Amino acid sequence: MANTCVVGLQWGDEAKGKIVDLLSEQHDFAVRYNGGANAGHTVVWGDRVFKLSILPTGVLHPHLTAVIGNGLVVYPPRFLEEVEQLTRAGVDVSNLVLSEHAHVIFPYHMEEEKLNEQGGKAENAIGTTGRGIGPCYQDKIGRRYGIRVADLLRPDHLRDRLSSIIPAKNRHLQSLAANSGEPVTPLELEAVLATYLEYGQRLKPFVRDTNRILHDAVASGKRLLFEAAQGSLLDVDHGTFPYVTSSSSLPSGIWAGCGVSTRKLDRIIGVVKAYTTRVGRGPFPTELDDGLDGIGERIRKIGREYGTVTGRPRRTGWFDAVAVRYTAELADVDEITLMLLDVLSGIDPLKICVAYDYHGERLDHFPSDSYVLAQCKPIYEPIAGWSEDLTKARTWADLPAKAQAYIQRLSAILNLKVSMVSVGPDRAQTIHCQ
Repeated sequence: MANTCVVGLQWGDEAKGKIVDLLSEQHDFAVRYNGGANAGHTVVWGDRVFKLSILPTGVLHPHLTAVIGNGLVVYPPRFLEEVEQLTRAGVDVSNLVLSEHAHVIFPYHMEEEKLNEQGGKAENAIGTTGRGIGPCYQDKIGRRYGIRVADLLRPDHLRDRLSSIIPAKNRHLQSLAANSGEPVTPLELEAVLATYLEYGQRLKPFVRDTNRILHDAVASGKRLLFEAAQGSLLDVDHGTFPYVTSSSSLPSGIWAGCGVSTRKLDRIIGVVKAYTTRVGRGPFPTELDDGLDGIGERIRKIGREYGTVTGRPRRTGWFDAVAVRYTAELADVDEITLMLLDVLSGIDPLKICVAYDYHGERLDHFPSDSYVLAQCKPIYEPIAGWSEDLTKARTWADLPAKAQAYIQRLSAILNLKVSMVSVGPDRAQTIHCQ
């Protein structure tokens, strides 16, 4: 195995962290290339549970180098909190490096995001995590107000930057507050400067030219594992805009997000749940909005479908093969891993969305516009469910025939092989398919 990318093909929360963890043993580097602390990854090792949001999942493996690339936006307190949590748990984080060119989230970013979500009509809210991710990316693209990690290590330069940024941000926040009716306390330059200079010193041991590190790794034949954050349907360019994240969550984001060409990839693994979930607002054709006694709530409870970062209950629905065909093509995946299959035990029949009905017209392809998607109704293919508990299955032969048939049908509809099936959160609860 050489260079691999693990990418979610739905609206995020596909349990990518487990797959990255399993593959980490076969790689020398684990690289995050997009997003920020809005990406929750949960890894279970026996009775030990690790929940990460900004650090690469691969940081748990001391033999490899865990890289936070330039394409991320970093909130220093969250970064340091996760480092401290792992250190207390006995995990050696000396293998962690942070790009000097990653952009930095400040308190005004989080305040701006909160006011933007509260200030307009409720139906227009995007449903963000409130972590300041979007506003920080806006400043990065706008250039005038963007601050990178390296700037925290240059006191005079940081003071010069913040001396113009803080007044401008205070004016902007006051205008947003007037629209939302929420009070805002103006930020003080000296307080923000002192706090972030201290953060800079605490981050300094991790800060590196990650572009150079990764290019040297590729040149020397090291094996790189790239971790996508969020899901492909949340990609800022190709997802269900505007209900998306603020970065490129597809493998195409690797090139910009860490400086390594996607031509260097040897394997792209798409991760999907055996059903579909979504957090926040936006169209969701297969959603099971069927009350507290319905199948949607059953899936939520058994699958523990609550956000790792926010704790919000996730919206649940049947598997949407139309959407996954679309993202699998965009991501150019070689195979898929099917997660949380055990959650569907006891539900009969199951349903797979194979097409959409758009005002009487059958759509076999995912519409490029979320306005159209919101008006699509799913066309389902029913398939028999199973009653057996799958959590103790360890081989393909251990799976009941109807569970095998469900996997094989998804593989046929997507025209992709299923390489792994997960039947529980623990690493051992993984079936490697032939």
